[in-house]
Amino acid sequence: MKHKAMAWTLPAVLVALSVVGSGAPSSARSTGRAPTTAVGPQYDTTHVYVTHGKEDAFVDSWLATFGGTHTTKVVTNVTPTPSEAESELVLSPVGTLSVFDFRTPVPYPFGAERTGWLMSDFDRGVRLARQSGANTVVAPFDDPIGRDAVVQFPGGVNVQLYWHTKAPSYAPLETVPDNRVYLTPDSATAFLRSYLRFTGGRTVCDDRAADGGDIGLPGRTYRRIALRSPFGNTVVSVTDGHLPYPFGREATGYAVKDLTATLRKAEAAGAQVLWGPYDGKGRSNAMVRFPGGYVAELHQGSDL
Repeated sequence: MKHKAMAWTLPAVLVALSVVGSGAPSSARSTGRAPTTAVGPQYDTTHVYVTHGKEDAFVDSWLATFGGTHTTKVVTNVTPTPSEAESELVLSPVGTLSVFDFRTPVPYPFGAERTGWLMSDFDRGVRLARQSGANTVVAPFDDPIGRDAVVQFPGGVNVQLYWHTKAPSYAPLETVPDNRVYLTPDSATAFLRSYLRFTGGRTVCDDRAADGGDIGLPGRTYRRIALRSPFGNTVVSVTDGHLPYPFGREATGYAVKDLTATLRKAEAAGAQVLWGPYDGKGRSNAMVRFPGGYVAELHQGSDL
């Protein structure tokens, strides 16, 4: 049985489309780099654009698999140009999601951003993104409960920055999800330089001969880079782009205690296991598509 979260009149999907005012909690910690505007990984929301009419099915399936709560669904405009979408925030132990079911065509470039990052200082966050080498692909705009912008890091990685006029308060996550980024060798160096500068992050593992089975290519190797920052975890896969479906379609990877049991729950709740489980180097992972089309990586074991 799912329980409604006591939240706002508008969802946190606008959470992924706004930002925090003064007094917001801060989880930023020293990384030896310039201070960031991060608030905490529970405020970093994966943006989920579902097939029209499938929002309830997606949310029900997700909560049946992982547990958690959700805000009341509302119909609103979450873009700077006219549009209409049903949206709500899902708060689960493995990660926070902003869910969108657009009733109108999705204005460009929305739908390409992978996540929304809450800023402790919105204007400073936008400045830091530009100074780090990111491009502003959607200039700052107001939404009903805050402000937003979309920036793009080298390699074409889009992220939404947001701030709320009324600071939200979410419980810490049980496990921090991975922002999963796929890059070519040509773009990896520029991405890492820009991304680490903005996030205040650090590289915790750089395996240039990682097991290709992790990304559907057993018997081959690829470069796998694990990053940590006040914005959470990031896994960068550097490949030649010869990826089997559905790899590269997932934006986020979720850590679970028992992968087999979690996959059973997901399938019982209407999700489909597209690949795996695959076991290798102390880690098991699988790719799952939830109702509405959202593809996620699930893993158990080492997060490096």
